[in-house]
Amino acid sequence: MITQSDESIHTGILSGLLTLTQKFDELRARKERALVLFLTAGDQPLSELPAILETLTEGGADVIEVGIPFSDPFGEGPTIQASSQRSLENGTNARAILESIGAVSLPIPVVTMGYYNPILRMGLQNFAQRSAAAGIAGTIVSDLIPDESDAWGAACAEAGLETIFLVAPTSTDARIQSVAARSTGFVYAVSRTGVTGAENQVPAEIGDLISKVRSLTNKPVCVGFGVSSPAHVKLVCQTADGAVVGSALVKLLHEKWDGGKGRNEVLEFVRSLKEATRG
Repeated sequence: MITQSDESIHTGILSGLLTLTQKFDELRARKERALVLFLTAGDQPLSELPAILETLTEGGADVIEVGIPFSDPFGEGPTIQASSQRSLENGTNARAILESIGAVSLPIPVVTMGYYNPILRMGLQNFAQRSAAAGIAGTIVSDLIPDESDAWGAACAEAGLETIFLVAPTSTDARIQSVAARSTGFVYAVSRTGVTGAENQVPAEIGDLISKVRSLTNKPVCVGFGVSSPAHVKLVCQTADGAVVGSALVKLLHEKWDGGKGRNEVLEFVRSLKEATRG
């Protein structure tokens, strides 16, 4: 168990921390959909992560997924794979990422997204408690299936973290029900089979998957993989509760952030995405 006296943790403002459930309720009341943004921690210097998170929040992000780099990110396309490799080469590790997130207080939920190995290496309770102490609202573990998540789910429940699991176009009704039962934040619907990456268009059949998920659960559904433009976000938000933009943002940060010099370009991109969630 990690305590508040552990000086290695930069604790966030825990009182009044907005949960994912509260955020989706708030958006629903405003008749808006959620803009969920993904970035890879450590692709830019980790000392700049708080400033990047604040920029994304100012631009209109409703939820931010902070990616924890892994040496074998098999679910990711080339853009995020490359960002993960750069981050590892920069010496980034999970503990440093949690400390960096804990150094900033944001008015929106932040979740971590990654693979199970780094969590196992740190220890389930240790990782969950450190995440909660950093002000993190929830977690996505891409390669952890619901059937094998009991220990991790218990650690998250004890720490007060919400959990998110993934469904795909190939998921059966039984799998979707299992995912929905274990997901306490939202259900992450993968728009297509394969890996992440910016695409020219979102598969038309994503509406069928969303309809199927909605018929089996009333929990929020957000769509990711291939969502990279305001037009994509608008299309997804016609049926889903939110859209996840990852590769396009990772690419923009890599090319334009430059120690904050490209902050305005990042802001404008995020604002254009958020505008597409309204109406």
